[in-house]
Amino acid sequence: MRFLHTLTGLVAIAIAGSVAPAAAQDREEPPSQCRAIAQALPGVIFASAAASENPLNAPEAVTITFEGHSTYVIETPAGVRIATDFSGFHGADPVPRVVTMNRAHSSHYTLSPDARIEVVLPGWNPDGPEPAEHRVVVDDVYIRNVTTDIRSWETGGMIPDANSIFIFEIAGLCIGHLGHLHHELTDTHYAEIGRLDIVMVPVDGGLTLSHEGMAEITNRLRASIVLPMHLRGTRLDSFLARMEPDFAIEFLDGNSLTISVRDLPGRPTIMVPDNLYFRG
Repeated sequence: MRFLHTLTGLVAIAIAGSVAPAAAQDREEPPSQCRAIAQALPGVIFASAAASENPLNAPEAVTITFEGHSTYVIETPAGVRIATDFSGFHGADPVPRVVTMNRAHSSHYTLSPDARIEVVLPGWNPDGPEPAEHRVVVDDVYIRNVTTDIRSWETGGMIPDANSIFIFEIAGLCIGHLGHLHHELTDTHYAEIGRLDIVMVPVDGGLTLSHEGMAEITNRLRASIVLPMHLRGTRLDSFLARMEPDFAIEFLDGNSLTISVRDLPGRPTIMVPDNLYFRG
């Protein structure tokens, strides 16, 4: 079992005898372009890169592929392959270099990831009560997290900091994955997240949040591209209906999207992978 638990300026790996990958060695935390405007302004709504005078018009493109359930694979211009909410099933072939995971259900994490995966980022802290805090650079991607709580199915209460919203800063893009989000976000959460150009949103309608609650969060984040995930036991149409007419709806021809800052749509758009209905 191999976990990378990182703090600002500190890297520790939770397996005996292992060493930190070279890409994630101790280093000064880089500045976050996605949080540059996120200085805890109450009620702020962040503009996407497409809607602003963005000086980071990087021509490099990022490819994002829906693999199933809540796993998207992100491939950076430098070839770093990242799998979100990795359980060892979706997105496992070819082996990703980086995985993130959230301990809500077995379909969102694994305690025995493939030993060939270099960087494993759990959204919870497996070593204690403090929140997981990840600030990791792997080649051309900077990965950080913002923790949220999850429900306890045994007690009916909430487990603090057991989920993470992961943010991937790549080629001028701010890409967010909400994980297994179980509650509304506070102004502090929005400030910590910062601007998102692309966001992956669970649309199950109940296991995470209701469609009404998730629509409110999606509207507040105001990303240029919204990628649905985690479709279980409900119809995607209900979520899409709540998002119109403020968001355009586009059904992808396939399950992959290749995008750069220059390609972001001017109107916020929900892009639905071709096989979401069958593998959601």
